[in-house]
Amino acid sequence: MHRARVHVIGADGSPALVRGDTASLASPRSAMKPLQALAMVRAGLPLEGELLALAAASHSGESFHVDGTRKILAGAGLDESFLRCPEDLPLDEEASRQVLRQYGEARRVFMNCSGKHAAMLATCVVNGWPVDDYLHPGHPLQRAIRATVEELTGERVAATGVDGCGAPLFFVSMAAVARAFRRLTLAPDGSPERRVADAMRAHPEWTSGTTRAEAVLMRAVPGLLVKSGAEAFDAFADAEGRAGAVKIVDGGGRARVPVTVAALRAAGIDAPELAGLATTPLFGGGVPVGEVRVHAV
Repeated sequence: MHRARVHVIGADGSPALVRGDTASLASPRSAMKPLQALAMVRAGLPLEGELLALAAASHSGESFHVDGTRKILAGAGLDESFLRCPEDLPLDEEASRQVLRQYGEARRVFMNCSGKHAAMLATCVVNGWPVDDYLHPGHPLQRAIRATVEELTGERVAATGVDGCGAPLFFVSMAAVARAFRRLTLAPDGSPERRVADAMRAHPEWTSGTTRAEAVLMRAVPGLLVKSGAEAFDAFADAEGRAGAVKIVDGGGRARVPVTVAALRAAGIDAPELAGLATTPLFGGGVPVGEVRVHAV
């Protein structure tokens, strides 16, 4: 059994559903990438469209993700040797096999956060900031990101950790994350907030992967923004201001998407395609033998 914390905000901005302690600190992990990208856009990051979506991505390492990351770096006069994320293989299984056949090893550019790191480096180049220590919490880039997180969430960052990619990780409440996503989608057209949200919504496969659940959800529901984070965290918002955050307490990723679908439906957001994501199949001997389903929301 996986227990979940859920915080859903209605279109009027008031809580529509709260399950568990959503006011205590949470580790949103990569669900904060839209806010990191927003800080970079405000600091002059000159990206639009697919590449801006990639700047906020936890990508699958498909060929277009890798090519896009290299394009961001090249636009800043850099190459992948400047990346400070860990070496890794693509999340996508077929892409991982292709990388092993072609290169025989993991590389930084294949790591799921490489698009964000390339954008961080590009932001540093635009501003004349050092590129060798861009992940240090005291670096001007990370200070700007922290200020943006506090502004959009409406909370002071209570603690700073280190994310899996090496970037600073800012702890706020789940309720604050939901508020921040709502502000992204309700911001005026053309504003930095909307530029990030619109790029992600227009190019969902660039923020995750061709077959990933986040992309399926955004393609199924027009105007929906969804971003996942490691250890089973999801955040979402739509064009009407309905928003939410989901955290599976034990970090069990197999429960994340079904609970997110239930949270979306609790917010009044639904589509036929969501039915296929409302459960997670369990396999034994290569065949389905059960499923993870939501008991109550």
